[in-house]
Amino acid sequence: MKRTAAVAALSLTVLAGCGDVAGEGSSGTGRAGDGATLTVFAAASLTEAFTSLGKTFESAHPGVRVRFQFGGSSTLAQQITQGAPADVFAAASPATMKTVTAAGDASGPPRVFTRNRLVIAVPKGDPGKVAKVGDLGRPGLKVVLCAVQVPCGAAAETALAAAGVKVEPVSREKDVKAVLTKVGLGEADAGLVYRTDVKAAGGRVAGIGFPEAAKAINDYPIVEVARAPHSALAREFIRLVVGEQGRSVLSRAGFEGP
Repeated sequence: MKRTAAVAALSLTVLAGCGDVAGEGSSGTGRAGDGATLTVFAAASLTEAFTSLGKTFESAHPGVRVRFQFGGSSTLAQQITQGAPADVFAAASPATMKTVTAAGDASGPPRVFTRNRLVIAVPKGDPGKVAKVGDLGRPGLKVVLCAVQVPCGAAAETALAAAGVKVEPVSREKDVKAVLTKVGLGEADAGLVYRTDVKAAGGRVAGIGFPEAAKAINDYPIVEVARAPHSALAREFIRLVVGEQGRSVLSRAGFEGP
């Protein structure tokens, strides 16, 4: 892929906004102890689980730093195809991963490593009196959803259609964490988020399961990005995620097996 000056500028902007698990670290050859920085683009719903795995990875690779860019999968995929430097991409749906693979920006076939399902999130105390998915169509109830182009939004559309419920959201958010934040602050009566996000919220919101969520379970694929600056480290990080330690961390966070 031809890297223009505009793409270079985008790359610098993306990296400037990345969360660093443990310091900045400079780029290097990818060997432990050389100050390499592994850059992982990952769906927002993976924030807590991947941050934990990043620390585990750093402990096993002295001198290596893991830098995460969490966000909506569709946005991250677009950034990768536009030339943003990344070593690993973990998406919340095969559809968003396809953006990267179709552009030739994956080093090989992605691997599904976990799954997730939606629940209804309500503020503490449930002021909107939401008990079931049908309540989301009630006039006057303030519901927030993810934007339809991101996996949580697409899944919400599928689940609501399966339930036969029409919802007019008061807003559509850029990723699932933004939906959770609005619900947690009481700015909405309800929202559709992943059950892992409700668990991570630690009591700030309550989750309500509903049968139709089974019609919209999201598979999460992961892949090494083509031309990854630290290819060897990228492959090792993926092995951690798909291995026993990764499965254990993801399970504790509320994810399902692939």
